[in-house]
Amino acid sequence: MDQLELNTGQKIAMSEKVIRQQYDQMANSYDQRWNTYIAKSLSALKNWAEIAPEVTVLDIGCGTGEFEQLLLTENPQQVITGVDISAEMLLVAQQKCRTYSHVSFQDASVSNLPFVNNSFDVIVSASAFHYFDAPHAALMEIRRVLKPEGKVFILDWCKDYLSCQICDFILKFVDPAYKQCYTQKQFHSLLRSAHFDIERATKFRFSFVWGMMIAEVTPQNNHQAKLSFRF
Repeated sequence: MDQLELNTGQKIAMSEKVIRQQYDQMANSYDQRWNTYIAKSLSALKNWAEIAPEVTVLDIGCGTGEFEQLLLTENPQQVITGVDISAEMLLVAQQKCRTYSHVSFQDASVSNLPFVNNSFDVIVSASAFHYFDAPHAALMEIRRVLKPEGKVFILDWCKDYLSCQICDFILKFVDPAYKQCYTQKQFHSLLRSAHFDIERATKFRFSFVWGMMIAEVTPQNNHQAKLSFRF
C-alpha cells in the first residue's frame, strides 16, 4: 500500500467515525424524526426498482431497516443483507426484522464490503451517497460484489434543485459528516467512471425541500470496461 492509499484510507476512516457517532446518537429517534422523508423516498425507490422476489438484495447504508420492511411486506421470502456503519442503527434494524431468518445485517463500510465478488443480484442505496468520502472507490466496490448481470439502484439528493443547493451549502458548514450532493450530470459521470451503464434515470421532488434523483445501472462487460479505462 502506497502513501496515497494509506492517507485516503485514514481519511475515510476518520470521516466514517464522525458519521458513526452521529447516527449512533440519533438511532432511537431517527424513524420518528424523519418519518415523512423516509416513507416518501423509500417508497419511490421500491416502486421504481420493482425488485423481483427471487433475487438477493444488498442494501448499503440500510439505517434502521425501513427499506427491508417495505420489501418484506410484499415479498416475505426476499433474501436481503443490510450494511451500515452505525451499530445502533443496525440494532434497530435487527429488531424490526428479527422474525426473518433470511434477512441479515452487518456493520460494514461501502469502501470495504465483507463479501466475495459477484455476490448479489441487486444492490440498493438510499440517501447515503452524499456521505461517501470517495464515491468512485465506493462505486467500484459496489461493482465488485454485484453479479455480472446484476442491477444497482441509487437514490440521493439532486443538486439540480435550488433547495438542495442551499442544503448542500449549509450542511458543509454545520454537519461534519456530510460530504456533498451532486447534479444529475455529475452523478452520471461518477457512475460511468466506475464502468456502469445507466439503464434508466429520473429526477423528482416531494415537498419544497427534497429534490431527488435515482438511477438504475448495470456493470459494463469486461471488454467495455477495459476500453473505458484505456481511453
